[in-house]
Amino acid sequence: MADGLRLLHFPASAKAAARPVLAASVAVFRPDGRVVLATRTSPPASDVWSLPGGKVEAGETLEEAALRELGEEVGVSARIIGFNRHVEIIHRDADAAVSHHFVVASFVAEWLGGEPRTGPEAGAVMWADPFNLGGLATTRQLGEVLRAAHAIWERRT
Repeated sequence: MADGLRLLHFPASAKAAARPVLAASVAVFRPDGRVVLATRTSPPASDVWSLPGGKVEAGETLEEAALRELGEEVGVSARIIGFNRHVEIIHRDADAAVSHHFVVASFVAEWLGGEPRTGPEAGAVMWADPFNLGGLATTRQLGEVLRAAHAIWERRT
């Protein structure tokens, strides 16, 4: 692991991914500018710090999915301020076939209530300084996503 990055190991797949999987995440900021981060409890990003999020369910908007996942994973409620950016996670197997492809719509939100808690999907949680992750093992693009999210959060008024 260098600069807080860690190689993510995707579970073996019986066949290549048929199509990308749509997911949503959310950067939730408290009034002091700290953001909630969590580690996942299962692959592909187990024990790696990232934003709460997960797969979008049929009939659900991206914003609804982000807020649902936030509540399910860490028990926090928030109000969406805006869209930040999308992140693509593509993994290929040894034969260069796509085994996993996630497209994550990342949002920015302000905290309404609840203190982050661990659970079946979040192994550890914290309120973090978005500009000082102190060598934490994080998902690859987390620093860039947090910098852009913080700029959106600061312009909210």
